[in-house]
Amino acid sequence: MVIMPVAGADWAGTGTVQRIVIVGAGLAGLRTAEELRRAGYEGDLVLLGGEPHLPYDRPPLSKEVMRGEKSDTTLKPREFFDEKNIQLRLGVEAVAVGSGSRILRLADGTELGYDELVIATGLVPRRIPGLPDLAGVHVLRSIDESLALRADLAEGKRALIVGAGFIGCELAASMRAGGLDVVLVEPQPTPLASVLGEKIGGLVARLHTGEGVDLRAGVGLTSLVGTDRVTGAVLGDGTEVDVDVVAIGVGSVPVTAWLDGSGVELDNGVVCDGVGRTAVPHVWAVGDVAAWQLRVGGRKRVEHWSNAGEQAKILAGALTGAGDENAAAQVPYFWSDQYDIKIQALGTVAATDEVHVIKDDGRKFLAYYERDGILAGVVGGGMAGGVMKMRGKIAAGTPIGEVLEAASA
Repeated sequence: MVIMPVAGADWAGTGTVQRIVIVGAGLAGLRTAEELRRAGYEGDLVLLGGEPHLPYDRPPLSKEVMRGEKSDTTLKPREFFDEKNIQLRLGVEAVAVGSGSRILRLADGTELGYDELVIATGLVPRRIPGLPDLAGVHVLRSIDESLALRADLAEGKRALIVGAGFIGCELAASMRAGGLDVVLVEPQPTPLASVLGEKIGGLVARLHTGEGVDLRAGVGLTSLVGTDRVTGAVLGDGTEVDVDVVAIGVGSVPVTAWLDGSGVELDNGVVCDGVGRTAVPHVWAVGDVAAWQLRVGGRKRVEHWSNAGEQAKILAGALTGAGDENAAAQVPYFWSDQYDIKIQALGTVAATDEVHVIKDDGRKFLAYYERDGILAGVVGGGMAGGVMKMRGKIAAGTPIGEVLEAASA
């Protein structure tokens, strides 16, 4: 469906919402479009995405796609968008927004007017500056990048993964499942140290070394070796490793540069209230790019799959007036599949929290996170029941002594 450029539109006096534009056709953008239709919005609904693909799921990129179990993670077929009268405009990015005039400027030179704008642009991977442009070196974010990395892998090859965050750890598990030799380097003392803290990071490290990963913690990547294609890497401690393929996963940053000059407040993402409103009228944000005010844990971006759907429902209800803003569920949840272990977390866990390991059998574990004497979060590996039953305790701000006493009973 072709969308004609709209310039100089002024709907402020109509009293109705004629067009909602969602910038970002990932999971958060798609779920927001779904929830707006479900909430009864019947006006123009435009979903704008920079990639040419239909909205697709990203978590499988480092797992099922990498293992060759999937090549397509499309979330909805094109017929769905026709049925819901959601106008797709793919392969074109937003480059600027005039929040006063409510005009969105696109990379192809066209302009698009809106009554309400929802920012769902997500994240872009960090790059390591100064590295040579060599074949065999990949930064994973898109389906195209994931398929290119998979094509570079073959049984018996040696892979270097730079960064032991969730993506790096999942890639390591997937590559080991494919029979590759894996070197995993991480400048911090343990995998996931900045997210889960060193104590739980140590348990994650144990999981990977037990599966044969050559884990080099406390060391980073200095340079790559090769002429046209990567053949090795020099690490921060001076050692050189021979590798055939390199995957870099050193974190991501919110996609917000296009909002410069718009008046939208930015602070490690788009600053929002508890339902996704920004301080600029008629501008909202959802998903990984959005720093929402949480009931527990202050204002924070939550970069996880389930959060996108929860926020989309809350935002759609607030935008249309069909929801109860006080009913917002604000207990973040995320998970990561590594080997046969599902690592799950509830709450606003932080590396600075005091961590109480409740159970540890040498592979599976359960830990409570304490902040200011309160249960702030729970993290478990292979212990879904022990994690999920604590949602109410976290939401209620239960004193840590109470849950520790119950755990020891």
